[in-house]
Amino acid sequence: MSAFFRKKRDKIEPGELENGLKWLISFRVLFSIIMAFSTLVFSSNEHLPWDSRPFVYLYTLSLLLLSISVIYGIVFKWLGKNIFFVYFQLILDVFAVTFIIYITGSFNSVFTFLYLMVIIAASMLLLRKGSMIIATVCSIQYGVLIDLEYYAIIKPLIDQTPLAREVAWTHIIYRIIIIMGACFSVALLSGFLAFQAKKAKKDLKIVEDHLKRVERMAAMGEIAAGMAHEIKNPLASLSGSIQMLQEDSPPGTPNHRLMQIVLRETQRLSRIVTDFLLFARPCAGEVKTLSVPQVIQDTIAVFRQDVMYAERIEFILELQRNIVLSMDPDHLGQILWNLLKNAAESIQGSGTIFVELMKTRSGRIFLKVSDNGCGIETHDMDLVFNPFFTTKANGTGLGLSIVHRITDFYSGFVDVESEPGRGTTVTLVFRDNPGNTMQESLETCIKEPLMSI
Repeated sequence: MSAFFRKKRDKIEPGELENGLKWLISFRVLFSIIMAFSTLVFSSNEHLPWDSRPFVYLYTLSLLLLSISVIYGIVFKWLGKNIFFVYFQLILDVFAVTFIIYITGSFNSVFTFLYLMVIIAASMLLLRKGSMIIATVCSIQYGVLIDLEYYAIIKPLIDQTPLAREVAWTHIIYRIIIIMGACFSVALLSGFLAFQAKKAKKDLKIVEDHLKRVERMAAMGEIAAGMAHEIKNPLASLSGSIQMLQEDSPPGTPNHRLMQIVLRETQRLSRIVTDFLLFARPCAGEVKTLSVPQVIQDTIAVFRQDVMYAERIEFILELQRNIVLSMDPDHLGQILWNLLKNAAESIQGSGTIFVELMKTRSGRIFLKVSDNGCGIETHDMDLVFNPFFTTKANGTGLGLSIVHRITDFYSGFVDVESEPGRGTTVTLVFRDNPGNTMQESLETCIKEPLMSI
């Protein structure tokens, strides 16, 4: 797939990043308080002086982490969406864990598991890539710490016996490898689980949004169908009457020109009513087994003939072969035409439309139409499927509404992703089994990820 249009699977949403960062800061505050109190309790139970050097270091570190967390909370308003701010915090946490390991016995410390906690936090915030980076930092810091102790460059605070005399170097290498392996294993596993959780959350949101739109559009469709029929009949009578009157008016006269205007506007209203009927009740005509790649190519070939788009729009196609779908040809053509038209109209000047078609092993068919146009504002995202909602000067606002209704008619799903100034991607998801009911499709969605490409 073209790198320009490929959506990164590890893309981190700003809202999720902010919420995760709040939890991280809160957990760090809690950890600092627990570490300070547990150190005090341990020194009291063991009848050790609370002001001995290791304990003082732990108190100091707890106070330092608490103070830093307060600073993080203050600057969160400005840096909460900055991914480098998250990396800075996590790397500083790794240094704090390394210091805790050093003052609690270094090679013999039992607190090496704290590295894994930082890695898990990284996977929740930064997904797979972030967890691997933090695992690498943890491994490097632990290896450097043990090397410095082995070569007597630093001395442990609890046991003053040199590490080189106490432990064989083979055992040290073994311990370092075990810790590094644990770090990267946890990074891979937690990163994978975080990614799967992110996909599942997104899939559930798509299904939930789809069901809400279906309920809303079903009620609107009943009203729309009645209104459309009531309007269509008078329009037909009006058009026929004007045509009869036009025959008695010589060409070039004022009456003839006025009648041409009336006929043109009547035809425009008739097209809008036809679209409205298609939105209200997209009845299946002649369902056929269609070669989807061929229909896409034919539709684009016709679309290219439009002089408005022929010169300035470049099409990039990535279509898997031998993908078939049982559908009314007119419905599939209407879907493709509306998506291509919306994409082209969103592009100011020259631009690119990317069309991707693929089928998963589970039989789910994905059709994506992406553009690098102006995108959709965040506050408009919930309204794009509403009939007559449009941000275009000459638009009717029925394009995506019709796409949604037809797709739903065939038990499919529609998802829209957009970023203002960067472009929009509309994804249609179908099953190759036309007999699936809505309930069966929903049950399948729970078992299988929707956005698996």
